[in-house]
Amino acid sequence: MLKIFFGSHPDEIYNTETYYSHQYDKNWVTDPFAKKIIADIDDSTVIAPDLIKNDIFGLFNSNNLSAGVKTLLLIYNKPNLIFNISNCGDNCAKYLLEIAKERDIKVCLHHLMNFGKDFSFKIINDNRRKIISDPMEYLSLANQYLRGNTNEG
Repeated sequence: MLKIFFGSHPDEIYNTETYYSHQYDKNWVTDPFAKKIIADIDDSTVIAPDLIKNDIFGLFNSNNLSAGVKTLLLIYNKPNLIFNISNCGDNCAKYLLEIAKERDIKVCLHHLMNFGKDFSFKIINDNRRKIISDPMEYLSLANQYLRGNTNEG
């Protein structure tokens, strides 16, 4: 289950790129899920552990992947930590939901991410535990918590 906390959480790892550069395992990119997201989001191909190829940028290591891919790899490989998914673009949303089908993950979100119309997750601000799947309810809760209007709704 995906659990979203809007705003800053005391246990959040905010700068995922810096955290990634000090914590990643070079073999992470060889996992089939990692290869899929690297191909889709960064339009790149994994050649070997920590060796990736892109038609424009040539060969590079995983420290040069996009912030979104790095954040997804952290969430996938360290699901017990809380990462800032505002480092991700909307193109990462479907993969967050995919990861959450296999394991519980808790993330922080500092903006309104587009999850499309078919989603299910929990907003956990103020100890809410209700599963939401309605885009309008998501929009309302995002507005409420990101603008600091916690007395509403």
